[in-house]
Amino acid sequence: MTPVFSHGSLRLYLLSLLDESPRHGYELIQALTERFGGTYSPSAGTIYPRLAKLEEEGLVTKSADGRKTVYAITDTGRAELAARRPELDAIEDEVTDSVRRLADEVRAGVDDAMRTLRAELASAAREAKRNSSRVDPRQQARDAGRDARATANSAARDAEAVLNEFRQDLRTDLRQLAARGILSTDVVPLLRNELERVRRVIVEATARR
Repeated sequence: MTPVFSHGSLRLYLLSLLDESPRHGYELIQALTERFGGTYSPSAGTIYPRLAKLEEEGLVTKSADGRKTVYAITDTGRAELAARRPELDAIEDEVTDSVRRLADEVRAGVDDAMRTLRAELASAAREAKRNSSRVDPRQQARDAGRDARATANSAARDAEAVLNEFRQDLRTDLRQLAARGILSTDVVPLLRNELERVRRVIVEATARR
């Protein structure tokens, strides 16, 4: 995945988030995830070292809130933020561009997965055709009627199991996104279009066998 923040940009962006309100580390990770529409979520290993550096420079302070550590911007941090406001505006533009870029990468990943699926289905079809050519036609004719229905029923059961697993996983993902308030209504037509495309691929690839 391509870089999201240029060098030094995340540091300044964290200051801007803390200028909005004090936050603990996980809340900062959540805020960044929401700003990127779920396409980017920084790790704790990315956030906490930068917070420690900001604290060393006197730009933020930290305090204990129960079992959590809350970070807050200092007056020195606000002064730096004000002095670098043009840079922050440029970072906001970077964030917008990054969201678009990451969304394009997600779409490209889906397209690659679909191409791989089509290639695998075509390869399986060719292999099945080669195998069938090695069978005695008379024996193949005797076995075809008996085995075809059993094979089809088994494939249907396996496919239903895969679909049920996919539905459960996606339902969990959607509920988590909705709970975080970052689930857009755009997901419905996207989901419908992608499922329709998968259905066409499966049907067409099977029909060619």
